[in-house]
Amino acid sequence: MTGLADTRLLTADDLLRLSAQGVRGELVRGVLHETMASGHRHGKIAVNIVMELGNFVRPRKLGTLVASDSGVWLERDPDTVREPDVAFTSAEKIPLDAEIDGYAEVVPDLVVEIVSPRDSRRWARDRAQMWLDHGAPQVWIVHPDTRTIDVYRPGKDATSLTENDSLSGHEVLPGFTCSVSTIFS
Repeated sequence: MTGLADTRLLTADDLLRLSAQGVRGELVRGVLHETMASGHRHGKIAVNIVMELGNFVRPRKLGTLVASDSGVWLERDPDTVREPDVAFTSAEKIPLDAEIDGYAEVVPDLVVEIVSPRDSRRWARDRAQMWLDHGAPQVWIVHPDTRTIDVYRPGKDATSLTENDSLSGHEVLPGFTCSVSTIFS
């Protein structure tokens, strides 16, 4: 043994095995980036978002909603697997009856990331841009501390919404609206 750290790149399958052993994280070009539980407020906001989206998506059979531990396989060789806090993928991309045992290999139509206290504004912008670069049509970055939500769409400036505003599904979920204040209540 040389004392050097193991520099072998991990695969999405390695990440699944690590997850089964209790290791939480994402894979970025084969490198594990461990994540930690984000706390009660983060979880409450995620549930509020899932409930609002679910009440719109489910009865209309528009697609699938998933939470953070599901992961999305974005790149191969080396592998990148990211886990948005909430994601919606249309039924056209993933049929409603699809059973995916590993990571979905389809970029979601809507990605929601909830900023944790340890995350910077730059991290949030970079995260949104990463999803847009991989083809997500809409990204919501939720800022619990300021109770605002930034909406990103390709080719458009980000829009920052306050509790006095309504969140819209735009082209991804036409007809969906929700008060921003509901997300934080």
